[in-house]
Amino acid sequence: MMINNFLLEKIVLPLGDLILKSSFTKMLNFWRGFDSFSELDLIRYQEKQLKTQLLYAQKYISKYKGIKIDLNKKANEIIKSFPILTKDDLRSNPQSLQINKNQNVSKIYSSGSTGLSTWVSMDKPDLISIQSLSIHLWELCGYKLGNPILQTGISPKRSRLKKLKDLFFGVYYVSAFTLNKDDLKKICSRLLRNEKYTLVGYPSSLNIIAEYIIEKNINLKLKAVIGLGDKLFDHYKNNIQQAFGCKIHETYGSSEGFQIGFQADLDYMYLFSPQVFLEVLDHKNNPVKEGEIGNVVVTRLDNKHMPLIRYKLGDLVVMLPKEKYPPNRKFNFPLIEKVIGRNTDVVILPDNRKLIVHSFTGIFEYIPEIKQFKIIQKNRKGITVQYVLDESFTKEVLTIVKVKLQKIIMNDDFKILFEEVSIIKGTKSGKPQIIESYIV
Repeated sequence: MMINNFLLEKIVLPLGDLILKSSFTKMLNFWRGFDSFSELDLIRYQEKQLKTQLLYAQKYISKYKGIKIDLNKKANEIIKSFPILTKDDLRSNPQSLQINKNQNVSKIYSSGSTGLSTWVSMDKPDLISIQSLSIHLWELCGYKLGNPILQTGISPKRSRLKKLKDLFFGVYYVSAFTLNKDDLKKICSRLLRNEKYTLVGYPSSLNIIAEYIIEKNINLKLKAVIGLGDKLFDHYKNNIQQAFGCKIHETYGSSEGFQIGFQADLDYMYLFSPQVFLEVLDHKNNPVKEGEIGNVVVTRLDNKHMPLIRYKLGDLVVMLPKEKYPPNRKFNFPLIEKVIGRNTDVVILPDNRKLIVHSFTGIFEYIPEIKQFKIIQKNRKGITVQYVLDESFTKEVLTIVKVKLQKIIMNDDFKILFEEVSIIKGTKSGKPQIIESYIV
């Protein structure tokens, strides 16, 4: 179903809100309003909203009752009185984080990409808020409301609400991790029929489509490609841009209700500060300096049923130092220099240097004799490289890889072992995991 922009925004969505007794259109316009905010206005809004959220949580949520709040302090100081919330806390006692009211709520499950799934509950206003913001961030990445969407994901069984969303927004939904040649042929046929398609999904799945297009020498041009929920490696980016004739824009969020960042006019990512307060902390929960790697700890600012205060996502991020901000940028939101991924997605060397996923993909993308690889670290003395070999593989390839790795590790005592395997499985969610670390 394809609906043009005017009909969708002015008639279909308002009518849907009336029938479903929702506020999607109102919330979509609310989130759009922040695009023109000045840097000072954004800071003031976040300060006010964060303080309001902390007071609300202290008053109504059992986990936070008893916390003393000094209203004379800034919100970023007040929040330090609240404990860090972990995924284990979320799994062990979610009831202590919910408002004590009898109401209809939806359970939203995480993908389980860290190995263990969690869930949060949202009432209707909280759910509509996050859904409308998701669409708006797609807009900021190049999507135009009313244009058709081809989306790859991990929820082939669509709920009634998702089916309605797919119908209204013209979404053609395909499974991200079971793409065969017939699927790829159908996808390309659909994209070729309408160049207005926006392609949205996991970069790993978008790369599979891109490789097929390149292999078949299909001439295809799209308006926008948006990556979410997965790491965008350099070779994915190159393939996607070559195949679809446009730049891929990354977004960063989590299924627990956070829409954290998006790319627009810069290679850096904008932090959507009206919806989330972000802390970047070290392993002792102290703030790190801008430009340094730290753990992502987030507080959602727009929900009331289950406020998540100082939630540790399990990801790593680097904030761009203010002095490095480009003089001309489209929006005044803070800038994220790099989203590294899960905190298990790093190799820690004996001198405490950290190697991220791209340290390894930058080597293996030029080793065609190895089809797939995974780095496993159990201690700081070395790593094991699991690999799936290609038909052209010879033992000399491992020597080449070891030499290249030693150049970035710069420690002859650091052991590099190799293990040939027939298959490398993804995580529970189906996403690829390049580094598997057992170091806490």
